[in-house]
Amino acid sequence: MPRAMWTGSISFGLVNVPVKLFTAARNRDIRFNQLHAPDHSRIQMKRFCADEQIEIPFDEIIKGIEVGGEYVVITEEEMDALAPAVTQGIEIEEFVNLSDIDPVYFEHSYYLSPEKGGAKAYALLRDAMEQAGKIALGRVVLRQKQYLVALRPAGRALAMETLFFPDEVVSQDDLDGLPKEDMAASERELKMAQQLIETLSGDFEPGKYRDEYREQLEALIEEKAAGNAPVELKPKTTAAPKVADLMAALEASIAAAKESKEPAAGRKSA
Repeated sequence: MPRAMWTGSISFGLVNVPVKLFTAARNRDIRFNQLHAPDHSRIQMKRFCADEQIEIPFDEIIKGIEVGGEYVVITEEEMDALAPAVTQGIEIEEFVNLSDIDPVYFEHSYYLSPEKGGAKAYALLRDAMEQAGKIALGRVVLRQKQYLVALRPAGRALAMETLFFPDEVVSQDDLDGLPKEDMAASERELKMAQQLIETLSGDFEPGKYRDEYREQLEALIEEKAAGNAPVELKPKTTAAPKVADLMAALEASIAAAKESKEPAAGRKSA
């Protein structure tokens, strides 16, 4: 059972809902340790002063940021004075439509579950938002940092998404190579592209997507840990097909998509 990483409450109006916070997803990347090749001993990272060429103790380390070629030092006391007040609450500021928020604003996902005695108010908030088609926007302080968050119904639970602030989102005006507004596709090209989308459309089934690289890496680790000689591995290279004509590429893509779907349809009917 996952362990709660924070406890607090959701406040909307005069209603207070005690909740616990859990991580909704976890990164399962395999993390390697750095080793010394001859003897497999762990590599240690030491705090080293480049100017004096000496290792320094932790209590001699301060924080600074470079401005105009010079370092501006900020003390721990100054940072503590600027830190947001630590509260144990998520204060809902307004309700909006989920479709109004561009997914680029979403940062991390969490689940909220009710604390003892809060189940009824929790279910009330969840069901009311579900029926209204709204999500809640608010703020919360986690690990001395204030976050803008969105609360939304997610099945039996309430999900909490931390959001990037607007000045953290990259403006499309800063991107190179985007098509110009007058660069429109022809009607025939558009219909072919829509046909390809329709051919490749289906229901989202997360279970059919797997991290194949991680699975193969885990299998390799198990084989080597068991003392078995691993199968010779060769790097996989896939060259993108060179198709100069856009219509030809669309037609070939539609034909390939239909061909790949026919065997799958046959298996289902069988």
